[in-house]
Amino acid sequence: MAEGNKVTLHGAWASPYYHTVKMALQMKGIAYEYVEEDLMNKSPTLLKYNPVHKKIPILVQNGKPICESLVILEYIDETWKDGPKLLPQDPYNRAQVRFWVNFLHEQVFEALYSIMKTDGETQEKALKRLHEKLQVLEEGLKNFFPDCSKPVVSENVGMLEIVIASILGNYKAQQDVLGVKVIDSEKTPLVLSWVAALVDLPVVKETLPPYERYVPFLNFMIQTFLKPPPA
Repeated sequence: MAEGNKVTLHGAWASPYYHTVKMALQMKGIAYEYVEEDLMNKSPTLLKYNPVHKKIPILVQNGKPICESLVILEYIDETWKDGPKLLPQDPYNRAQVRFWVNFLHEQVFEALYSIMKTDGETQEKALKRLHEKLQVLEEGLKNFFPDCSKPVVSENVGMLEIVIASILGNYKAQQDVLGVKVIDSEKTPLVLSWVAALVDLPVVKETLPPYERYVPFLNFMIQTFLKPPPA
């Protein structure tokens, strides 16, 4: 790594938001140092670089921090011109990508996270909400991204594909641990086929945590969420 262009990524190995940035850096061929953060015991460096949200990921270039994963992706695309573009050149298409990645972050992930935090009737409602959000995504893909029905290749992966892979790429582990169908093949066949194609790409396989590591983590998190409060 050139001394005059030092890049450091602060993250947590299981975080989908960290995965989005890691995937973008690898796609662009950007060399970087990685710092694993303990989110239960946040480091002074993390608090210094992100005093507002106190979260990862944080990208630091030459001592200057950039926070929030989607902001970081746009920064990467604008700063490193070499390699594949993460956002389309056309302003309308670029706006559509921004809209749907925000939908994935704010609504799809929220519903998915709610399933892991709940059980019983509350979990059933969260699962129904997730399927409704994925059906909205299904229609959005059909209407605005006709190429998504074509075979997925690494050269065509941009911001939308990165975010979908990061949030939904571990769906098999989530389904096995939760005992529910995270992505319904009958209601959202396009979403399922696209996710399945994305997770087969080398850059995605190298980024997402392996099934064998992610399943114990999910079990631990669910037990933590559902643990009764102290009397």
